[in-house]
Amino acid sequence: MKVDRDALISTIGKMKSEGFDYLLKITAVDYVDHVDSIYILRNFDTSKDEILEVTLDPADLWVPTIIGMHPSADWYERELCEMFGIAIKGRNASRLILEKWDGVDPPSRKSFAWYAPYKTIDDNK
Repeated sequence: MKVDRDALISTIGKMKSEGFDYLLKITAVDYVDHVDSIYILRNFDTSKDEILEVTLDPADLWVPTIIGMHPSADWYERELCEMFGIAIKGRNASRLILEKWDGVDPPSRKSFAWYAPYKTIDDNK
């Protein structure tokens, strides 16, 4: 189901009240012209999953945090930030732990320059 970024929190809250109270995964897909942030929720009573897609403009990559509703989103949101370069609004900034990159070209984006010498944050010292 496609969801507008501004309606993400209310949609997840509504789904949680309908029994989709388990967060399976948050990930992203880079389509070059846009990035989809994907949320997978499960309803154990009905054994059904629901997939929410939030389409983001590459020039405005951010989503709101859902940690308040799903504390398990912590690691997934960190992955969105570090691997796809998607900012998480409402989260405190934290140090990189998954991947050390220069902040320009996240490693899971199609724009990542695999052929270029790998530059880490430590190289900036």
